[in-house]
Amino acid sequence: MRLFFDVDGVALTPDGAAMRQRPTLLLLHGGPGFDHSSFKPHFSPLAAVAQVVFLDHRGNGRSDAGKAADWTLARWADDVREFCDALEIDRPYVYGVSFGGMVAQAYATRHPEHPAGLILDSTGPRVRLDLSFEVFERLGGARARTVAERFWADTANAAAWDEYLAVCYPLYTRMPQDPNGTRRTLLRRNVLEHFFRPGGEGHHFDMRAELARVRCPVLVLSGEEDPMTPPALSAELEAALPRHLVRVERIAGAGHGLFRDRPDAILPLIRDFMT
Repeated sequence: MRLFFDVDGVALTPDGAAMRQRPTLLLLHGGPGFDHSSFKPHFSPLAAVAQVVFLDHRGNGRSDAGKAADWTLARWADDVREFCDALEIDRPYVYGVSFGGMVAQAYATRHPEHPAGLILDSTGPRVRLDLSFEVFERLGGARARTVAERFWADTANAAAWDEYLAVCYPLYTRMPQDPNGTRRTLLRRNVLEHFFRPGGEGHHFDMRAELARVRCPVLVLSGEEDPMTPPALSAELEAALPRHLVRVERIAGAGHGLFRDRPDAILPLIRDFMT
């Protein structure tokens, strides 16, 4: 299995008569079925204090597809650990957004001794589509709710895909986004369709009990206007994680994927968390 990655910034930097080790920030993208490209260039400023590593999950982006039977949170989580072992990345800070945050949670519970810290952006310990539909309706009216309900009921429906991308996807963020960002993404719809098929893992996973096993500090980032992971889900994360390890930052007027919507707010938080 070949996993695609890219790097911004150096691991070792001159410091007087020695070379100083800087932290590694490993970025896990959303989806599934998307790729790391949405992180660029948003995370480039953090290359001043860390080595930033971009990873495409198994089956996503430029990584090998593998078998559909391996498109599971457990396998994606173990991939993170094995990827770090292969590259000799020790004690990384792992940032996961949306679906990438689900993978980050699974990784930190299956390998609690491995990460130096966890950053969970716009994610939750489970999916609550009932809450999402309410936010979509508040942000985009009855049509947005209907389109979202139709899409998530049958993600293999090509017409529902196109309608969802046109009507609901623009509601993910509150700030206008570069339309070329979506065009640059290598989209593998079949991976999302598999994960969120009727009865699939995307609909029934629940990390709340397992999160008590986390042993590293955790920074939870949540947007108050997030239709996919409403603030109630960040509250569930806070309640499930060891209280002395978790810090929650809720950003007013922000939606899903805070690195796109409010980089001015969250990049300093991530920098401080690592350093």
